[in-house]
Amino acid sequence: MPDGGSFIGGQSFPALVLNADFRPLSYFPLSIWSWQDAVKAVFLDRVSVLNEYEAEVHSPTVSMRLPSVIALKEYIPSARRPAFTRFNVFLRDHFACQYCGDHRPTHDLTFDHVIPRSRGGRTTWENVCTACGPCNLRKGNRLPRECNMLPRQTPRQPTSWELQENGRAFPPNYLHESWRDYLYWDSELES
Repeated sequence: MPDGGSFIGGQSFPALVLNADFRPLSYFPLSIWSWQDAVKAVFLDRVSVLNEYEAEVHSPTVSMRLPSVIALKEYIPSARRPAFTRFNVFLRDHFACQYCGDHRPTHDLTFDHVIPRSRGGRTTWENVCTACGPCNLRKGNRLPRECNMLPRQTPRQPTSWELQENGRAFPPNYLHESWRDYLYWDSELES
């Protein structure tokens, strides 16, 4: 097998990873493995190969086409309660400021305590929402009614399914055509 990097002949060959129910493990980020991890999983009989690239890898005794879509043989249940992370708050809120509605890149977003910590607010799903820097600064440590800045949606804990659905709204930059039958975005897939 080729040694080292994740490229063969200057190209990367990621494999789309599906759960045993043939759904992606994750939409955002999209569940993909390097070709090395996919080949290893094939040899360990942990996955079924559903689609392949034209590219091959060779050892002294074995030649195989690189998997482009694989499905786990054992189902991995999704977490019932998603982790409370900054990224998951942004994903819940569709990467949009909950005060002005602007969609921004992740590095331009922050989260805001609806009831400020200085006034007894806690860092929980129900009290944190996505905010852009200018809105967060304008709100400061005031209550929403004091500054007439109400979040567009009431913050709440999402389900894992809701986060997966929200993730489908953000297709990645790279989508191989062999993945088309396994992914369900509204946008057209690029080859």
